Amino acid sequence: MSPVNVPAIGAYIREQREQAKISLRQLAQAAGVSNPYLSQIERGLRRPSADILQQIARGLRISAEALYVQAGFLEDRPSGTGVRDAVLADPELTERQKQMLLEVYESFRKESASAGQNRTVLAGEIEPGEPGHEEDQAGPAARGGAPRDADDPPVPDLGQNRVA
Repeated sequence: MSPVNVPAIGAYIREQREQAKISLRQLAQAAGVSNPYLSQIERGLRRPSADILQQIARGLRISAEALYVQAGFLEDRPSGTGVRDAVLADPELTERQKQMLLEVYESFRKESASAGQNRTVLAGEIEPGEPGHEEDQAGPAARGGAPRDADDPPVPDLGQNRVA
């Protein structure tokens, strides 16, 4: 593990705060730390612990892991290396099985990247191309139904109300 580069992590936090258009006072309050302490971290005078970095990340609404990497608590590894390492380290797999698993894994990663499917889908969210997506775009009022509130869950179309 590399030593914490205190000025660099402070500058990174300040940059993230400014990009989010949050004042020092607002971030300190959101992160549950004092204004002077956060100011000292940003100026590179204090070394934040992993817990404080997590609180700051929450206040900035960014990944705590991003701050951990900047602080040197975690190594910045390319995505997918954990899967490769696990497959290669498994003593119960033959070399041929390991090779095949890695080939399938890489093909899925390439397919997802080329299709632009790297975005996160939230629970209950309907992706474009899934049944029900077009219906939600038009809305029930366009189909002669009553408008729904934004908080109402989507109603599945079971084909019961269609006119032949």
